[in-house]
Amino acid sequence: MKTTQPPLATALTLTILGAMHSTPALAAHRCGAHSPGHCRMAAETAAAARSPAGAIAVRAAIEMIGVPYSWGGGGVRGPGYGVGRGAGIRGFDCSGLTEYAWARAGVLIGTTTYEQWRSGVRIAKEDVQPGDLVFYDSDRSSSGPEHVAVAVDATRMVHAPYTGALVRIDPLDRRTFLGIVRPSESVANVAGAKGA
Repeated sequence: MKTTQPPLATALTLTILGAMHSTPALAAHRCGAHSPGHCRMAAETAAAARSPAGAIAVRAAIEMIGVPYSWGGGGVRGPGYGVGRGAGIRGFDCSGLTEYAWARAGVLIGTTTYEQWRSGVRIAKEDVQPGDLVFYDSDRSSSGPEHVAVAVDATRMVHAPYTGALVRIDPLDRRTFLGIVRPSESVANVAGAKGA
């Protein structure tokens, strides 16, 4: 199944690429048909990213907007067929998307939300940067997070939300927020080696 990126995903990706590798005029031109607010914020996000790896990770995740959710799908090589509810669907589950995004930045963070929760340094919510992993826990009776996303900026995340949905950008602030982890190469690569 061939997927195409919606115009907003293309605009955000081009804006981030433009801010990092091209002239501001080129990025502004490519965003002309889309919400100036989205494009301006994405450009500011890329420019403000203190971590080159984080900027690469968020750009890689944004490039996957519009790819279907597939339970157990995706990983370091990109979208893949899932298992169970994801069988027959080529796409990503939440941790597959984050694993792919950080692998594009050269950092292995593991394949599950539990491995990824331990793949770096815990960060205060007010210190979130583009590319940081944002975790959510909707079932407090079980240990660990159930969902993970990639921070776009202090208010938005890109994630693979649930079966039947597509990779998309949503508000970062949710009732089930658990914490933020900034992947660290030394810790993450040890965790990632188990699942790669």
